[in-house]
Formats: sequence, structure tokens, C-alpha cells
Amino acid sequence: MAVLEGRIEEETLLSYAAGRGHEAVVKVLLGIDKVEPDLKDKEGRTPLWWAAEGGHEAVVKLLLATSKVEADSKDVRRRSPLWWAAAGGHEVVVKLLLDLDKVETDSKDENGRTPLSRAAEGGHEAVV
Repeated sequence: MAVLEGRIEEETLLSYAAGRGHEAVVKVLLGIDKVEPDLKDKEGRTPLWWAAEGGHEAVVKLLLATSKVEADSKDVRRRSPLWWAAAGGHEVVVKLLLDLDKVETDSKDENGRTPLSRAAEGGHEAVV
């Protein structure tokens, strides 16, 4: 499998590493010119989406530091990295994303749920 073009169950290698919190692998991949840090899969998920959903603070920081990722990108269900970080109760990741002033805090997914409503539904008081 080619490092740059290979896919693991429709995820790019960068998305796979980001979603599992493999900081060292993400660093290596981001150092390769041909790697696109904001490449979406067929569901519209980016490496940042995967890292935020998993609560992987260090990986989120690495991806944001590239200045090549859209912090407020939405998947096909209109769910952003902030939406997933809030839903998972990942307080530090939520703060990182909010500090950017580039994310829509009240965006709604296909079911009308916002990041705040997802955090509340999950009982994540620190995020609310």
C-alpha cells in the first residue's frame, strides 16, 4: 500500500493515525509534501474531524498548526469537529477549536442538534 494514496477502510492514513491519537505518525505524515491535511473521505470526514471526535488534543494542535485545515468543516451530516468534540465531552479540544474564532458555535447537524445541545445531552457539564 502506498503511504500517500493508500486507504484503510476508506480513511486516509493521516485520518487513521489522527483518529487513533498517533501523534508521532501524524507528525511524520504532515512532513510529507504530498499529504493533504484536510482531505475528506466519502463521508466528508477530515483528519481534524477524526482527532476531535477522539479527543486527541496533541493531534488537533498539530493539524491546526499547519494552517491548511478548515477548522469548521462539516461532514455529510453537517457535523463539525467542534460538534464531535462537544458530543464526546472533550473539553480541551472544544476550547482549542473555540479559541480559533473560526468555528460556527451554533451550527446545526441534519437533526437540528448543535455542539452545545450534544454536550448537554451527553451530560458533559465541563463543556456546557
